Amino acid sequence: MTAVKSDPAQKPAESPRTSTGGYKDRPWIPRFWDGMTFPAWLKLLARARLRISPLRIGMSALIFPISAMNSSLGLLQTLVYGRKIARTRITQQPIFIVGHWRSGTTMLHEYLVLDQRHTFADTYACFVPHHHLLSRSVLAPLLSGLMPAQRPMDNMAVGWDRPQEDEFALCNLGVPSPYLNWALTNKPQCMEYVDMQGIPPKELQRWQKTLSWFLKTLSARTPKRIVLKSPPHTGRIRVLLEMFPEARFVHIYRNPWAVFPSTINLWKRMSSDQCLQKPRFKGLEEQVFETFNRMYAAFERDRPLIPAGQFAEVSYEQLVADPVGQVRRIYDELGLGGFDDLRPAVEDFVARHKDYKKNVFEMAPELKAEIGRRWSAYIEKYGYGEKR
Repeated sequence: MTAVKSDPAQKPAESPRTSTGGYKDRPWIPRFWDGMTFPAWLKLLARARLRISPLRIGMSALIFPISAMNSSLGLLQTLVYGRKIARTRITQQPIFIVGHWRSGTTMLHEYLVLDQRHTFADTYACFVPHHHLLSRSVLAPLLSGLMPAQRPMDNMAVGWDRPQEDEFALCNLGVPSPYLNWALTNKPQCMEYVDMQGIPPKELQRWQKTLSWFLKTLSARTPKRIVLKSPPHTGRIRVLLEMFPEARFVHIYRNPWAVFPSTINLWKRMSSDQCLQKPRFKGLEEQVFETFNRMYAAFERDRPLIPAGQFAEVSYEQLVADPVGQVRRIYDELGLGGFDDLRPAVEDFVARHKDYKKNVFEMAPELKAEIGRRWSAYIEKYGYGEKR
């Protein structure tokens, strides 16, 4: 592997944050790439052209035996559970929570998975999607001591059994994903998978087959309706409906002047923690602007394809102000029923998290004006014109 020298003339952009949560990075904290199969790891190294930051050479070298173990355990899981997974049918089609990063998708996910009729992709399943059925009872407890208490970018709790984004599972199963930007942060990766445009048919079929297989493993373990949340799914409505014509979708949106700096913070923190190459953050603001517009152009184009009764949306601000009322409304609009049974769990969750501290950011007036200009269509559609 070739060590990449940092460019002293290229300084990272100044962070807009004034107060954020998270944890202090430690060498032993698991990186998501630790869950890759050996072929997936080799593909990632090929994308990197073996150019690895000196500080990440040790971590990268360690992933070789770990990824080989993952592949071996994956083969063993196929021997033990392969027929069961193949026979599994997703009888209740998923609920997809969509919305841009930092728009409240995690909060909404936490509420909907309180319903005992639902299941979800947890962190362990997304970390080692190829063998989570086989290894969970042994490896998850052994690895629990390595996990931090909070997510890197905010104060949300983490744990192997907590809800997670299925996009990480797709990464570790070896399909392209924009999340590979966090490994190779200095050159945009797989951005066509934000809106699924321009992807060769065979690659698209492979992506769909991989997602379907992963959801079958979740259903084989817990045969309930799966609630999924991954912000990249926001631009994939058409493709997801091809797979699951009766799927439900819940869209959450948020004040863009809160979303932008929080997304910058997310990208910087995840890149710093997960990267194989020293991040320079050159062009990061432009990437956030463009990715948002690309995602929402696809979403607004394809949302009319969602059949009546299969779509609901809520603002982050409404959900924070009235979580019980808004979750009830979502249940009514999606025809899920059973909210009265769920209500005590929602109320308890709200009470336990009433002291949660959100990140605080400051921005220059020029940046605020640029957000208003670049995201004007979203601002007008979702009524944020007077809320900057």
